[in-house]
Amino acid sequence: MFDLTGQKALVVGVANDQSIAYGCARAFRAQGADLAITYLNERAEPFVRPLAEELDAEIIAPLDVRDATQLDTLFAEIEDKWGRLDTLLHSIAFSKKEDLHGRVVDCSADGFGLAMDISVHSFLRLIKRAEPLMPQGGTCMTVSFMGAQKVVENYGVMGPVKAALEAATRYAAAELGPKGISVHALSPGPLKTRAASGIAEFDALLNDAAERAPTHHLATIDDVGAYAAFLASREAFNVTGSVHPIDGGYSILG
Repeated sequence: MFDLTGQKALVVGVANDQSIAYGCARAFRAQGADLAITYLNERAEPFVRPLAEELDAEIIAPLDVRDATQLDTLFAEIEDKWGRLDTLLHSIAFSKKEDLHGRVVDCSADGFGLAMDISVHSFLRLIKRAEPLMPQGGTCMTVSFMGAQKVVENYGVMGPVKAALEAATRYAAAELGPKGISVHALSPGPLKTRAASGIAEFDALLNDAAERAPTHHLATIDDVGAYAAFLASREAFNVTGSVHPIDGGYSILG
């Protein structure tokens, strides 16, 4: 069985106990990793801090990925406290509601740029800061969705954005592989999270996924966490650059 004892893991994207990031943080901790967990702002802190404290997170810090000062402060704290970082998990995405619910061809340049910045480039910004703290190698992960590869009704501009995220994952994996740093995109099927609740008619997508998936089961945040914990382990050191479906086989269907 793989073991993360002594590893240092940064988890970005916990919003509540339904978050994919929380499922991953819980799995990392169960396998022995020490955690740093971030929250978006003061409004989010009361929901995130109790979860982080339950997991004995050694670092609990605010992080708006658009704020370079907060990014620098966070990584300075990680370096001062731990001296290194083994695992980075990025599980954040954002789009303006009108762009998410509208046609892709109607998306404004500002809206498209904002979605790309928060959902994609923030992953690269985090990797760039994590790289110097991974001299012996490490693992960087983000979270995608099947709408990156196939058209999913009502997913709107997030489809092209997630496609860019998956491409960024491949390029980062190629560039960082010689340093022993692996880069992955986790791709759960439809599952209930606060972010998913913003997608129109999402309950219908959930029901369809459960009915059509070969296992007839939706993925859970614990399923995603278990897979992420494996990828963070030494046993997965030679796996990199891939999109990993965790969806009961839903994505293999035509």
